Amino acid sequence: MEAVFFVVATICYLIATVGYLVYLFRDQASIHIFSWSIMLIGALFHTGAIIFRSASLGQLALTTGQEALSLFAWVFVVTYLIVQSRLQLRILGSFVSPLAVIFMLSSEIMPTQLMPKSEFLKSGWVILHVGSLFLANALFALAFSLGIMYLLQERYIKHKSFGFLYPRLPSLKTLDSIAHHCLITGFPLMTAGLVTGFAYAALVWHSPWNWDPKEILSLATWVVYAVLVHERLAVGRGRRAAWLAVFGFTAILLTFLGANLILKGHHSISGKI
Repeated sequence: MEAVFFVVATICYLIATVGYLVYLFRDQASIHIFSWSIMLIGALFHTGAIIFRSASLGQLALTTGQEALSLFAWVFVVTYLIVQSRLQLRILGSFVSPLAVIFMLSSEIMPTQLMPKSEFLKSGWVILHVGSLFLANALFALAFSLGIMYLLQERYIKHKSFGFLYPRLPSLKTLDSIAHHCLITGFPLMTAGLVTGFAYAALVWHSPWNWDPKEILSLATWVVYAVLVHERLAVGRGRRAAWLAVFGFTAILLTFLGANLILKGHHSISGKI
């Protein structure tokens, strides 16, 4: 059942993406409403897929890299739907929906090797650890999308080459302000995710720090975002902050892919629990 729900969710995200890409060229509220609604339907089916999968496993569906990326795609989409319903920043969907589709399709080609079933995956520490990090990363993905929009808008203004997107994109101040709120909300969540991860590691491996590749990469990514927070709070906002948001989320993706596909450790697909 979860496989059918997953496929339906992916198809919905694809249709929503097509709708949002059409919206780039035709500024009509009906197109946005249709695309947002289809994405919401996809999120509901995606929720069902994750619930069915977790129920069949008897634990949180994080036994493969495929499931982890699918879960992150779900958190990202739900976060966007909530943010969009509050901000009504329609054009944001045109930059977010392609990312959601990329995450979903990428999860299909991830390794499906199961990790051994473990009671530790039922621990509340795992829920706090994964929930905090995935929500933080979803907010950083939104900041990444807003950063791309900021850089495009700034380029239009700087070169006085006002393309068709210029009147559709929000002001630099608006884009920067929303990205700022994503960052200052996401960074404490990321910190909480790392702290609960260290507590979880101490419980499982009897040491909060094990020189695991993902631990090292995650800490390095945390430092990147700590610098970004410092830049925004102490120095200011603008183009540099937008580039750091893009770079920071790229580091997150490299951390996930590197730890799960390339490097060996507790967090890799072949890692032991």
